[in-house]
Amino acid sequence: MQKIQLIAAFGMALLGIVAYYPMILMTPVAAVPITFAPPPPPPDRGAAGDRGGAASRGCSVGNQSVIALVPVYKQTINQGETEAVSVTKVWGLTTEKHPTFWFFVPYKKSTIHSIEFVLKDESTKLSQTLYLTKPEEPGIISIRLNATTPPLEVNKRYHWFFKMKIICNPQQPLERENVEGWVQRVNLNPKLVDNLKQATPQQRVRLYAENGIWYDALTTLAELRLAKPKDPTLAVEWMNLLKSIDLENLAKQTLINRTAKLPIIKEAEPNRPPLSKPVTN
Repeated sequence: MQKIQLIAAFGMALLGIVAYYPMILMTPVAAVPITFAPPPPPPDRGAAGDRGGAASRGCSVGNQSVIALVPVYKQTINQGETEAVSVTKVWGLTTEKHPTFWFFVPYKKSTIHSIEFVLKDESTKLSQTLYLTKPEEPGIISIRLNATTPPLEVNKRYHWFFKMKIICNPQQPLERENVEGWVQRVNLNPKLVDNLKQATPQQRVRLYAENGIWYDALTTLAELRLAKPKDPTLAVEWMNLLKSIDLENLAKQTLINRTAKLPIIKEAEPNRPPLSKPVTN
């Protein structure tokens, strides 16, 4: 009788192991985190800029400032035999004729006086200015160039400026927040083009990131998150992508589901020094 009980117990245990084994095989393995592989920045000093991130003067939510969601490159350039100059380059690649740009705006609608986005061809003094409506709440906004505007030319660099005027104190002059950087459109090699055609949207994010195409990786993933805001996998990928350019602190900020598609107005934009810190009028 005792032998029978032992055999029965062994059999039940064996059945449990067999039943559990497929479950082990079906358990998903954690995916390799998305990492942006930055391409070499331009060799000259022409892509210098400022993506922002310094503390504001106190009228934003959480005492934060405007930040452009774009990679930065810290470089030291030798001038002469002894002098070395530190340069911060703000620069990213795209394959799009009319790319989308992303910015974190920490201000409430009531404190924003105006927002404008300027795109300047490096070979001309003419610029394109897009005057934007105010976001309803603090968060990450997107700016997509209209299809009716001149497309970005391949291998040409474009200088962008994101400029805000803020009402911190109605009794004081308006304050300014300005960030700036560069974008360059490139063509992809045929193999990568084929891989992108066969890939799912999530796979395309990884392909763009691993090949240094920042703007396309960010926009593709942001659009996926806007479509599925409660998807935990997309939230992790969003965190990993921003972490790869040291902006993981923005991962939980609200993605505002509205893209600016207003007419672009051409105007003369003279050359001027970068405005990287808030200044008063």
